Amino acid sequence: MPRNQEVIRQWKVLHALESSRHGATIDALAKDLEVTTRTIRRDLAALQEAGFPLYDEHDEDGRAHWRLDGQVLKGLETGFTLAELCALYLSRNMLEAVAGTPFQRDLTLAFTRLEKMLSPRMRQFLDRLPHVLGAKPGPRPRAADSSPDMVARLLEATLHYRVAHMKYNSVSSGRMKEYVIHPYRLAFAQGGLYLLAYVPEYKDVRTFAIDRVSSVSLDKQTFTPTRTIPDDVFGNSLGVNTGPPSHVEIAFDTRVARFVRARVWHPSQSLRETPDGGVVLTLEVCNDLALRSWILGWGASARVLAPPALEADIRADLTKASAQYGS
Repeated sequence: MPRNQEVIRQWKVLHALESSRHGATIDALAKDLEVTTRTIRRDLAALQEAGFPLYDEHDEDGRAHWRLDGQVLKGLETGFTLAELCALYLSRNMLEAVAGTPFQRDLTLAFTRLEKMLSPRMRQFLDRLPHVLGAKPGPRPRAADSSPDMVARLLEATLHYRVAHMKYNSVSSGRMKEYVIHPYRLAFAQGGLYLLAYVPEYKDVRTFAIDRVSSVSLDKQTFTPTRTIPDDVFGNSLGVNTGPPSHVEIAFDTRVARFVRARVWHPSQSLRETPDGGVVLTLEVCNDLALRSWILGWGASARVLAPPALEADIRADLTKASAQYGS
């Protein structure tokens, strides 16, 4: 049996023992995991060798019930079970997904403390699991693009309603712009940190990418929030946008229909089958760059049915893209 399958099965054995109130017999474990009792005995021995405190007790009928010693972590007062601590330890591999944020240092220190709660042999066993359970982070700003001090000032302004002055490298205008802002919220999305702030000049809430903020200074003056920011700040967008949603319908042909059906692209979605084996996906989302890029990514397999403005945008993008390749 491949080594990876063995590691995953042993993790399942460990979790089954801890979640079982009265312990588990070897026969029951073998049945649940669809392996032989001999394999389960080898797994139990491997887990004991790795330092996990397993022991067996015999009931009135002489059957052995295997258990995990729940007192192994007594004195730590973590409130976590051993399996939960192991799962947290494994999740340190997800740190790459938030690399470059102001929280990375604190997360790294937290995981360092967590490692000390587990014995070296336990960690050696758990370190084999990332080879079968990986995480690929999405695009993210370069780590050096924003300073922790600047983010700390924005956090202070957000918490205490302080008016701030900000220099921002605007992509749309291609120049450095200065803003007076009322910081409302910091939000982490799609590998980047964003600031939602009310701009008195525009009388509106705007979204700013933290990696494009050049400098921030705080006033003694405070402000009173005049807008309500929802908990899911980018909930109307497939990307990072706070605009109003539009009713969007996209037809996908048979070549990609099964891939479209297989995922939840947005909480608002609904699917409608077509006679030719395709599918129509309906969304209530912003007509923004993220949506248009996503549609274009399906190539000739996707066709916008509504709204007309989005259909025109996609047609214009395709025309421009085609023109770049000449005849």
